[in-house]
Amino acid sequence: QVQLVESGGGLVQPGGSLRLSCAASGAISSMNFMAWYRQAPGNQRELVAGIARDGSTNYADSLKGRFTISRDNAKNTVYLQMNSLKPEDTAVYYCTAGVSSRVINYRGKGTLVTVSS
Repeated sequence: QVQLVESGGGLVQPGGSLRLSCAASGAISSMNFMAWYRQAPGNQRELVAGIARDGSTNYADSLKGRFTISRDNAKNTVYLQMNSLKPEDTAVYYCTAGVSSRVINYRGKGTLVTVSS
């Protein structure tokens, strides 16, 4: 079992920044790929960014340049730095872990990000 706990969400003004954290525990060594997804009300869940154990990353095309994913393997923590936030970035952000980029084996409960003035 793997437990994922997100933190760092909140209310931010347009143009602001937030850094989300995802603390992983349990059998995390078997998870080779971790990612952030988001889901806004009425929308489907979408991939924000993913990072493999070797540090390679991938991003949603629309978010490249504004969002950065990173991981600290020693702390079993994945981060999502979000800059130049827009109201359309408002969503619940979920951390996921999987044995590969094609599989979501575990998901956290999510953290709400609200971008509003």
